[in-house]
Amino acid sequence: MTSHPEPRLADAAEIAAEQGLTSARISQFCTERTKNAAGTAFPEPVGKRGRARLWDHAEVSRWFAHRAPARLTEHVPPSLDPQTLLNAADASRYLGYKNPNQVTTFVRDHPGYFPEPDVVEEKGTANNPYRRQLWKVETLKAWMATRPGRGRRAGAKEAPPLPEVSADGDPDELLGASQAAALLGFKSLGSFSSSLSQGNLPLLHTTDGVAENAGRQNGRRRWTRRRILEQAAQRTTPRTKK
Repeated sequence: MTSHPEPRLADAAEIAAEQGLTSARISQFCTERTKNAAGTAFPEPVGKRGRARLWDHAEVSRWFAHRAPARLTEHVPPSLDPQTLLNAADASRYLGYKNPNQVTTFVRDHPGYFPEPDVVEEKGTANNPYRRQLWKVETLKAWMATRPGRGRRAGAKEAPPLPEVSADGDPDELLGASQAAALLGFKSLGSFSSSLSQGNLPLLHTTDGVAENAGRQNGRRRWTRRRILEQAAQRTTPRTKK
């Protein structure tokens, strides 16, 4: 039976730092069961670290994604050329978010909610690669125009289903993130990306290639089917209790 990665847990201080708030404000959301624009109450804690309450990081991120503060409806972005490219942190500030990681959170945890980057650059080294995602100002402005003042963006699509991928294909075939997610048993590309960023898929830290001549997929990371299946075998091997 396929196992699933443990959820990332975060305390009030960690959540506050990401959202540009105070720990007391996070605790207040929980105590008062504050609701977001979609009518969803702030998530209940799922555990403790010492005396600190812990929340499922993904659940809290989803809650904040649907809680657009009033200041966002009043935010006037700076005047920039529509073709200007902004990285995730600059895009967050351009859109009026205090948290510079907000766009990164949208892309990682809420596939389909935020537009795909216009440009993806592969950076770093073979042993320590990373991706730089860039959005055009015109892409961000179009998203702002269709986002309601509160709640889910109008017209936002649900995340597309993962493709069906056979484990019996060419072991050296290069597969993308959605195919890797399917082979590893994830329910969505977002949960796969989150697990990868949290270090739960160590074999996939090394890429075997990048997509070429693939339009908007150009530059995206690729792994061999062999590497993905080796990672799947590690995930399904029970850990020995010490």
